[in-house]
Amino acid sequence: MSIADVTVQYLRGHALMLSTAESCTAGKIVTMLSEVEGSGEFIESGYVVYSPQAKQRLLHVKLSTIETFNLTSVEVAREMAAGALRDSTANVAVATTGILGPEDIDGIPAGTICFAWAFQSGNEQFLFSREQRFSGSRCQVQAEASEYALQWLPHFHRRVLHGERG
Repeated sequence: MSIADVTVQYLRGHALMLSTAESCTAGKIVTMLSEVEGSGEFIESGYVVYSPQAKQRLLHVKLSTIETFNLTSVEVAREMAAGALRDSTANVAVATTGILGPEDIDGIPAGTICFAWAFQSGNEQFLFSREQRFSGSRCQVQAEASEYALQWLPHFHRRVLHGERG
């Protein structure tokens, strides 16, 4: 069973509706999920936002956050995830931003990906984030990052169920 199958089962079992905010993964997360039969019931939207302007306009990422922390940062990923929930009926969002490679950019090593998971529970929003480094070709890094984002969604959702914050 693929990680996408497991994730769709988890979304179904917990009445979760997902929105994605993807930069470096370029829609691969939502594409993987869409390949699972019946997944359309659990996908609300998928944003693919590469430029800083698109992140600001569509996901309400603050320019000051980008300037202070860089596009490849957990702070930007967290604002992307929160922004994906902002004008959405989804109650969970996953965000990715990073450098696929092969070259390092602004001193950040190739393969560095920042993730965020946002959950809306009643009037409260719970945010979790991680930075991870992957190796391999651009395609390998993109695929591994997409799977990683899905793999950790249930873990962080269980933390929300226990009232934990990230």
